[in-house]
Amino acid sequence: MLFTSYEFVAFICLAFLLYYLVPKKAQWALLLLASYGFYAFSGLSNLIFIVSTTLVTWGVGLWVSKIRRASESYLAIHKEDLTKEEKKAYKAKEKKKSFSVLCLGLAVGFGILAVIKYTGFALSNVNSILGTFGVEQKLSIPDFILPLGISFYIFQSMGYLIDVYRGRAEAEKNIAKFALFVSFFPQLIQGPISRHSDLAPQLYGEHSFNGSAFFSGLQRMAWGYFKKLVIADRILVGMKTILGDTAEYRGAWALLLILAYSVEIYADFTGGIDITIGIAECFGIKLKENFNHPFTSKSTKEYWNRWHITMGSWFTDYIFYPLSVCRPMQSISKKSRKLFGNAIGKRIPVYIATIVTWFLTGLWHGAAWNFIVWGLLNCLVILVSQELEPLYQKFRKAFPRLSSSKPYGAFMAARTFLLMGFIRSLDCYRDVPTTFSMWLSVFTVGNYGELFSGKMAEVGFDAANVIIIVLATATVCLVNALLVKKGCDLRQSLADKPFLSYSLFALVIVAIIIFGAYGAGYDASDFIYGQF
Repeated sequence: MLFTSYEFVAFICLAFLLYYLVPKKAQWALLLLASYGFYAFSGLSNLIFIVSTTLVTWGVGLWVSKIRRASESYLAIHKEDLTKEEKKAYKAKEKKKSFSVLCLGLAVGFGILAVIKYTGFALSNVNSILGTFGVEQKLSIPDFILPLGISFYIFQSMGYLIDVYRGRAEAEKNIAKFALFVSFFPQLIQGPISRHSDLAPQLYGEHSFNGSAFFSGLQRMAWGYFKKLVIADRILVGMKTILGDTAEYRGAWALLLILAYSVEIYADFTGGIDITIGIAECFGIKLKENFNHPFTSKSTKEYWNRWHITMGSWFTDYIFYPLSVCRPMQSISKKSRKLFGNAIGKRIPVYIATIVTWFLTGLWHGAAWNFIVWGLLNCLVILVSQELEPLYQKFRKAFPRLSSSKPYGAFMAARTFLLMGFIRSLDCYRDVPTTFSMWLSVFTVGNYGELFSGKMAEVGFDAANVIIIVLATATVCLVNALLVKKGCDLRQSLADKPFLSYSLFALVIVAIIIFGAYGAGYDASDFIYGQF
């Protein structure tokens, strides 16, 4: 059931109505029923995976929590009987036991994801290696269909387990309530990836209908649909044509695709998140923001602090930091300092942790080499930028007025936007050599005059489409600029101006109806991050 389908609109309208009609104590149960009903539309067989993940995670979470509570109780009872060394030894033994149980849960959870998502990729690479050695016998590759949202709910579930192990979250005793945390339908397709301590109390709480809050959620949803239907899906039509013939559409067309896809994925992904957050707000639930004006970023590192924030924080908290301080990494750090000196040696563990984190980030996005290269290229740019930071500081000291000026800031933002656009095109072409060839063609094929000819209309970017896309994108940029300037949600600023607020809402709805890419003959597209 696509977010952009009429069925989904009818589904959430019914869900909103029933949510505020049922007794408040049963609201969470209604959300669970709605979430599983929504998920069932993707295929009943997919329920096996989300139910299995839920049961295992719930059971392991209780097990880890039980070990911790028993340990705390034992130490409290025998506080006076045990020596300091005995307490330390007991804690170490119990922590090891708890860690073993945690690893069991992580192995099952990530194992499900690995088998479903990466088996085909792994076996195809094995076949390629065997082929280079002349082995003709090929391993058969299973054709698994990726269940809806599996990467998101697995990561959210495994994050919960780690938080329970660390003592940052209480294990949920009610299996049905925990099932709601895993399956909450607005965020199943593309996040945001929530933490149990943030989301669970809201999901299980009682919510009275609040007209202004409900309307605010509808505003957020409408804005998301505007981005998706008026901008992203209109750009998609031309992009499909350009990607369909890479021999014909090179040079200027490759640059156009890079720029267009940057706008499309922003409108698509942020639009989907707007819809998700808006739906949750209508239920009285506040989800984490996932974007913070990423195209104003002046560096790649800043960009990734502003883009898909919950995914970035997940990898930082659960991969990068634990890997950076683990015992093997401490040993590597110690040896590196002896071999290469303190200056270089202290960097090596950070490099290793960063490379591993970005490799896994790329792999999370897709089981293909283009995603892995995408992740490693982002890693390379970030590490090189870190090494060049002393030079940047010297430049800022030498030219303080220039480096703090708005034109220079705009230049840095444009540079980051283009750099991220080129790297992101690996997501479009899906083939590493083809992508590199297209990058080269941008600078070597002089066909830029074709962009101002009738050929634009042939690919789907006719004058009417371009005007709508440009005006809609300019509207989004204007709204974003107002958000940055005011430092708050624009809906809050309009809350005390009901006539203006309702008028703008109606205007957005009219714009979606008139200019949105939908209806008879339209090939509805899912959100880009739905594939991950």
